[in-house]
Amino acid sequence: MRRYAQGMSALAPTELLMMCAALIAAGAVAGVIGGLFGVGGGTVLVPALFYAFAVLGVGGESNLHVAIGTSLLTIVATSLRSLATHRAHGAVDEQVLKTWTPWVAFGGLLGAAIAGFTSMEGLAIVYGVCLLLIAMQMGLLPEHVTLRKDMPSGWGRRGVGTGIGLLSAMMGVGGGSFGGMTMTLCGRPIHQAVATASGFGLAIGATAALGFAVFGWDAPGRPPLSLGYVNVPAAVIMGLLTALTAPYGARLAHRLNRTVLRRAFAAYLLLTALSVVSKAL
Repeated sequence: MRRYAQGMSALAPTELLMMCAALIAAGAVAGVIGGLFGVGGGTVLVPALFYAFAVLGVGGESNLHVAIGTSLLTIVATSLRSLATHRAHGAVDEQVLKTWTPWVAFGGLLGAAIAGFTSMEGLAIVYGVCLLLIAMQMGLLPEHVTLRKDMPSGWGRRGVGTGIGLLSAMMGVGGGSFGGMTMTLCGRPIHQAVATASGFGLAIGATAALGFAVFGWDAPGRPPLSLGYVNVPAAVIMGLLTALTAPYGARLAHRLNRTVLRRAFAAYLLLTALSVVSKAL
């Protein structure tokens, strides 16, 4: 812990202020994005943290891992608030949440373990490819396309649920990206999908963040004040801000042209994916 404290003290006051300002701005934007599109603030938080660490010259070869692990911890706060709100409106499918959560949580822990043994370059490729898939889904696929009439059960549920948790953990996103997409493709209404997937996000964030902290405990090249692959100051600042600003994004979703916004955000995700991969490589 002494090494991390020394690293933080090596930063000049202006650099600390810049870091805090960057975290505050990214957290506020991520909360709005999460509420607006239901894709999880991790699509904004991870690249923002990754570049903030690089610009400030803190950490090293573990910066992408720390950005993802930190994003996962912030998801716990936003998912708790989102799930409570959606439950108050009766939008959550409690049966799906109950039967899918164990497998989604297992996938989150498995994803954290795999990420812990993956190089930054390899993790960047996984992040970029998955972000491209989300961008294609948001920009090209109509919202009401379905592949089947209901959610998988049995081994289908186990496999898909584990996959949702695994990919979400390796990207640092909540359940909205892959969980919500899965539910809409299985014929569930978009509002129910987003509401139920917020519960997936809670399971993913809790188990995967713990996994990132454990599997990265002795990893080199981390920013100061990091517990494993989780940066504590960034998690606190961004967790509070995303939880506070998410409702504003949800309100905006009912006022703006959703189709245009989805395509614009898909373009942003495409550029972000290419940027993160090129930076890591």
